[in-house]
Amino acid sequence: MLTRRQMLQSSALGFGNLALAGLLAEARANEVRANPLEPRAPHFMPRAKRVIFLFMHGGPSQVDTFDYKPLLQRDDGRPLPFARPRVVSSPTGNLLKSPFRFAQYGQSGQWVSEVFPHVASRVDDLCIIRSMHGSNSRHGGALLELHTGSDTFVRPSMGSWITYGLGTENQNLPGFITICPTLTHGGVNNYASAFLPAVYHGTPIGNAATPAERATIPFIAGPTPRGIQRMELDFLNQLNRARMARTGPDSALESRIASFELAFRMQAAAPELQDISRETPATQRLYGLDEAATRNFGRQCLMARRFAERGVRFIQVTHSYKWDQHGNLRRDVARNALEVDKPIAGLLADLKSRGLLDDTLLVWGGEFGRTPTAQGRDGRDHNPQGFTMWLAGAGVRPGLAHGSTDDYGYYAEGDKVHFHDLHATILHLLGLDHERLTFRYAGRDFRLTDVRGEVVRGILA
Repeated sequence: MLTRRQMLQSSALGFGNLALAGLLAEARANEVRANPLEPRAPHFMPRAKRVIFLFMHGGPSQVDTFDYKPLLQRDDGRPLPFARPRVVSSPTGNLLKSPFRFAQYGQSGQWVSEVFPHVASRVDDLCIIRSMHGSNSRHGGALLELHTGSDTFVRPSMGSWITYGLGTENQNLPGFITICPTLTHGGVNNYASAFLPAVYHGTPIGNAATPAERATIPFIAGPTPRGIQRMELDFLNQLNRARMARTGPDSALESRIASFELAFRMQAAAPELQDISRETPATQRLYGLDEAATRNFGRQCLMARRFAERGVRFIQVTHSYKWDQHGNLRRDVARNALEVDKPIAGLLADLKSRGLLDDTLLVWGGEFGRTPTAQGRDGRDHNPQGFTMWLAGAGVRPGLAHGSTDDYGYYAEGDKVHFHDLHATILHLLGLDHERLTFRYAGRDFRLTDVRGEVVRGILA
């Protein structure tokens, strides 16, 4: 009979072989691409070619924007007639009605708050999901779950997965751009490529602390003449590829080479793209660039359209960090909506007039919603149990309200949609099977939806 020490000694070579086999399998699964950003065929016929994600950082209140609750208005000040979630951010009091009037708009008759008059005028373009829910009531975890599918671990972001799966249509621009991204609640992890090759990392333009008019791709014009840069890059590539000839495939090094080449090409394409002076005055007014309240977010939305029409695969626009109304609900929700309402409606109208809405998917929402119960005198706490997001454009049913919350807007009840389901649906609209879009890392296959997620077929056109 072998002792444990003898067994380990005799089988050590076998363990080594197992480890080697695992490493070789991982290398085969994640083969190095000659051009990692080249367009790739989807798994099936897509409805969308690109995504614009309008992220409302902080968690917009569903019951003050797109989820009208007559009983909440009637029962203002009364106790919540059912149990609260076991895990909440902090205690809340009795029911708090919305301080805003709701009305029905469009042929679809969707209810929209008075704080979104311009978006309400485009409501027949929207597919409103009123039954969203997530797993985390804290901003950091909730932002990571929305952006990466995990609220606890560092994982590749949604934009990185999409660019990994499809590449980009424009080889002179990044496949994934994030405009004025947030610096808090996960920061760069919300647009990072994590263990995917670095070339799929989101390219930030400015940040939340930078006015949009000063948000540009950094270091786009260097002091070195382009001819000299080209010689330097060619020599660097020669050294790197000589190294790989000795050591074998290296996805990290390939991604670094691709990033250098992309940065070189962007010097010619990006300056003109970021210059909006040639946009007509009518277009600039459409986005609200002529008004102080809407100028900043309007510029971001206009840049998103320009990136979309030039073939960028995933563009994120962030309104940060303003939607966290623990107090001053009436004042701040009205102010926030004023800043984004006209630019968003302008983006919808502009995409539609240019034929881009047919193959561009818009996604609007935050990391969670708010409680229908009061925090203090005029505030609402975090609520991942039930909230609203909306989609518009390629492949979704316009003028539809999908799912529902309870009579007071606390819990998602009918046709519930988790973040994993949202991610699976976005990938599906892009022609990607969320169960097949995988990357082998640390001995297992990872995907954006982890081990869950169902396509929300009820919203598909």
